[in-house]
Amino acid sequence: MFSFFKKKPAPDLPPAPAPSGAATALPSTPTTANLSDTTGIDPAALQEPAQKLSWMTRLKAGLSKTSANLSVLFVGAKIDDDLYDELEAALLMADAGMDATLFLLDALKLKVKEDKLLDAAAVKAALKVLMIDLLTPLQRPFELGRHAPMVMMISGVNGAGKTTTIGKLAKHLQANGQSVLLAAGDTFRAAAREQLMVWGQRNNVTVISQASGDPAAVSFDAVQSAKARGIDVVMVDTAGRLPTQLHLMEELKKVQRVIGKGLEGAPHEKLLVIDGNTGQNALAQVKAFDDALGLTGLVITKLDGTAKGGVLAAIARARPVPVYFIGIGEKIEDLQPFVAAEFVEALLG
Repeated sequence: MFSFFKKKPAPDLPPAPAPSGAATALPSTPTTANLSDTTGIDPAALQEPAQKLSWMTRLKAGLSKTSANLSVLFVGAKIDDDLYDELEAALLMADAGMDATLFLLDALKLKVKEDKLLDAAAVKAALKVLMIDLLTPLQRPFELGRHAPMVMMISGVNGAGKTTTIGKLAKHLQANGQSVLLAAGDTFRAAAREQLMVWGQRNNVTVISQASGDPAAVSFDAVQSAKARGIDVVMVDTAGRLPTQLHLMEELKKVQRVIGKGLEGAPHEKLLVIDGNTGQNALAQVKAFDDALGLTGLVITKLDGTAKGGVLAAIARARPVPVYFIGIGEKIEDLQPFVAAEFVEALLG
């Protein structure tokens, strides 16, 4: 596994053992770390190209439905109005939205004119650069070790893959030296607590829950427990809700306030999990949850089953909340950090 998180930059001081809750180095596996110690060569550096290739292969396959119409446009194409019309249609079909689509088209036409681009390959390369520039503001590493404990509040609508994402993130956090505690704050959905408990058992992680209780109280108890145990990261699951369910959105705000009472400055991360299949509706979700909570990041799941992956362009234009992770499958390794250049290459490569 190539680096999934970023450690907090260390001050320019002599090295010292990191206490619980401090920023950690990010070894690939214990085996890798041991090999590095005995040989003086970092195996992660040797493994990364193969790992990166494997991820790019999966990413291209996962985004194939989204890229199907985009990737073939420039094959033997003439640089004329028909090409631009077809590109506009393809971007709209990918749910990039009208604003982002017109922004890209206008910028591309200007680039073609200024640089006197005459062949389709050059125009495609120009579009790649423009798309990377558009999406790069969404790219931000997830930094560990900023708080002890660091509290993450995870929200999303029903069916977005929120609880599964929590389980995957817990596994990756553990692999990067972090102790994790989960809070079963979804007290509404049937079997939600049980589902989170299963992930806790898989990862050997404690889950704070109540058979039937107030989500805010469960979250508060989890934060207090993490402080007492010296846990590095707390992830609070919340009940799935639609932005139009105002009473549930108010409850979400209450959970946030109560977490802050349990630990000043928390929650430090407020993540929204989005189903990539929802297309433009995902943008509406981002706006509503951001208005309610002040989101710090997004996780976009199920991009492998959708032709609407262009919604990231719409988000970049309308509400550029960082996209920390994207998911293109069910396996642990199918959830990875969002990198704008990789994403665009998978769409247009």
